[in-house]
Amino acid sequence: MATKAVMLHAAMLAATFIAAPAFAQTNDPNLSQKQIDCLNGKTAAGADCDKDSGARNDGGTPGAGTTVGGGAVFLPALIVDLFPNPPAGPAAPAPPSGTSPPTSPANTPTPAPAPSGPVTVPNGLNLAAPPRAISGEFVPDEVLVTVNGDAGAVQQIANSFGLQVRSQRQSRLLGTTLVRYGIPDGRPVGVVLAQLAADGRTQRREPNHIYSLQQAAGIVNYAFDRIALDSKNASGENVRVAVIDTGIDDTNPALKGVIAAQFDAMPNVPIEKRDHGTSVDGLIAGVGPLEGMAPGAMIYHARAFEGGKSTMDVILSALDWAAEQDVRIINMSFVGPKNELLGTACRNARALGMVLVAAAGNNGPKAPYGYPAAFDGVIAVTATDAKDALMPQANRGAYVFLSAPGVEMVAPSGAGSDVVTGTSFAAAIVSGAIANLIHAAPDRSADDIEKALATTARDLGPKGRDNDFGYGLLDIKAAAAAKE
Repeated sequence: MATKAVMLHAAMLAATFIAAPAFAQTNDPNLSQKQIDCLNGKTAAGADCDKDSGARNDGGTPGAGTTVGGGAVFLPALIVDLFPNPPAGPAAPAPPSGTSPPTSPANTPTPAPAPSGPVTVPNGLNLAAPPRAISGEFVPDEVLVTVNGDAGAVQQIANSFGLQVRSQRQSRLLGTTLVRYGIPDGRPVGVVLAQLAADGRTQRREPNHIYSLQQAAGIVNYAFDRIALDSKNASGENVRVAVIDTGIDDTNPALKGVIAAQFDAMPNVPIEKRDHGTSVDGLIAGVGPLEGMAPGAMIYHARAFEGGKSTMDVILSALDWAAEQDVRIINMSFVGPKNELLGTACRNARALGMVLVAAAGNNGPKAPYGYPAAFDGVIAVTATDAKDALMPQANRGAYVFLSAPGVEMVAPSGAGSDVVTGTSFAAAIVSGAIANLIHAAPDRSADDIEKALATTARDLGPKGRDNDFGYGLLDIKAAAAAKE
């Protein structure tokens, strides 16, 4: 229902864009990074961008979200990418009229009180910067802002720009106050971000992007053999691993004694799906017949997804909680568009010594880069099968770092067990393997681990690092023997 509500609200907003200033705002998954940069005006002088619309898709038509004759702006339908990934087909019909606009799950203990009565937009709001071109899926009536100031400053900004304070909290990884502002009047997100740039107390201004878990539609776990990990000696004993995912079935026998702590970053949203998170936790540290890569590891599980979806503010809340647990590894089996708040959080987590592992994505060879995997310092993992062939629907790109088994593996699920496929599960295999390295050498740094994985990976595809397999297939035995 939340996804349908988001789609309806996006459709309602599209009508208001007809009279809006021309700006490019897109969630087209077929845009390349170069095309996105063209839309954002970030390309260097002389770059080959289309002179009319700034970017074009592979078919030579104007890029999605650009202006078309008469200044009208069109917003593509929001991408529905629930797990398991559904086959391509016609768009779902719009929900009945009268459905309430979506609200992003909030995780804030003490939000500032919203002003009484309707929120009105002050007159004379000027654009302090060009309207943002926004790639990827996002909540259409919210922005995320880091604010230099107290709760009073947060509310003053809301009053000045005709916004609602929907949540605010102090972020450990961002090092400042993160505020989720609502846009009650239908202004495009790109316009509001440009207006907020006029207030020096707003440090960073970003859309509230939406991220999707990376499970493909789907026997024994062959991963031990493919990554050269002896299942009899595998151990991640006492290594702390954070997993940001769906809720889990902690009564599953494979997770007995595995979960050290849990955190719900979206407590106001009922838990309906537990399969994905249960599978990821089990592949990392499961016990019994469905043994994971690192039995004995301590899983700190943050629930941040429902229906395969989450938003940036929820994910940042989960990351902050993970950082507070003093974990050594963070597994992020999800993908979304580039967001600088997420990039900052990842950089700061890495600076604290955490190893970050993320799914490269299941959106196909022509998909744009998937984040957080494409951020520097994050190990982007793609999926291979029992014969070391690449999963056909895997993302490609220079950001792909490592390959690991992720096709048709048996894993714990909310219903007991299931056969799973996707870069989500390849990332879990890598996280479990890294837990073995840390168990064997607790003082080994994140930088050394990343270097060892790269230099010892078994080359697949073209010689050297490539856009399909990265450095190649994980070889944990060789990585363990590698010296700093």
